[in-house]
Amino acid sequence: MKKMTAQEVASKIIYGELLFILDVRNEEDYAKWRIEGKRVTSVNIPYFDLLDGVEHARDQLPQDERDIVVVCAKEGSSRFVAEQLEEAGLKEVYYLEGGMKTWSETIFPVKIGDLTGGGSIYQFNRIGKGCLSYLIESQGEAVVIDAGRLTDVFEQFALEKGFTIHHVLDTHLHADHISGGRALSEKVGATYYLPPRDAEEVTYSYEPLLEGETIQVGQARIRIQSLYSPGHTIGSTSFIVDDQYLLSGDILFVDSIGRPDLAGKAEDWVRDLRETLYERYSALSSELIVLPAHYSKISEMGDEGRVFAKLGELYQSNAGLQVANQEVFRKMVTDNLPPQPHAYQEVRQTNMGKMTPSAEEQREMEMGPNRCAVHDSSESRRK
Repeated sequence: MKKMTAQEVASKIIYGELLFILDVRNEEDYAKWRIEGKRVTSVNIPYFDLLDGVEHARDQLPQDERDIVVVCAKEGSSRFVAEQLEEAGLKEVYYLEGGMKTWSETIFPVKIGDLTGGGSIYQFNRIGKGCLSYLIESQGEAVVIDAGRLTDVFEQFALEKGFTIHHVLDTHLHADHISGGRALSEKVGATYYLPPRDAEEVTYSYEPLLEGETIQVGQARIRIQSLYSPGHTIGSTSFIVDDQYLLSGDILFVDSIGRPDLAGKAEDWVRDLRETLYERYSALSSELIVLPAHYSKISEMGDEGRVFAKLGELYQSNAGLQVANQEVFRKMVTDNLPPQPHAYQEVRQTNMGKMTPSAEEQREMEMGPNRCAVHDSSESRRK
């Protein structure tokens, strides 16, 4: 019986290898959230339809030498089905170790580029959730931005590369996943920063991120400049790094824009969102490389799993930046809000420090896709 780890599956997707997924969860769970990739073929045949044998499913499976990975929620059902497929004569059959529970937590770090004064910026792609975190380093010092709950990956990466994490920043108070920013800062002895307008209800100490504040990383004086950019939350703050990169948090994505409703204030915050996108961001250099905190579609992921685009290009291609009329923009945003993220109220409460769920409860709270983006569903609104 062969297994494939979630990290191995992520590597195949990121580097564009062919992969066939047989997902044996129920149809509803599969429709909401599944493993995707540009060269991934996925089929859903529920486990209970395979209990009496797998022969009837063979015509839906590849006849070539592609790897077949059987996937379920936690692992048990996929192991049983993979065993049945092996006994039926299929050779390259694996089960996903840990199931979708483990897939949700898999993080793949990739290098984005070098900095002008020395150093580099790395993107940490939590591919099963669409969450993106960043580590910026220069001369042995590092800062982590929008760290997820699984902080070991940042500690291990810094240890292997010889970096010391001095600062940890969150662009805003997250609602779709549990921030690891405060926990990471405590573990490594770093300073934790949070936008003060998002922190009015938090129960812990933090350093306020104020517009225009500059955080230095290393002796090369790599500047991380704060830019107040409300709209997703009232305190959302972007960062300009080395005059090359714009870390946009959940305000602007490669193929969409941020949603303004996760605190129940969509009608109020949509005005802030428009001002940030159409005034604050438009005044910045079009050559800045936008690095968002999330992505929704696999098409947003480029070579080697990297998610980024130049700001000027997004003003030409991103539908959320093409709406000249304010009322049309408001209607586009409020009419196209996706379902609320799973357990988002509990996630917000946890990120405020008002709840302390167990590790297993936190894992369950985060299950499912990210839902931070608004996608324009109508070409006619681009006017």
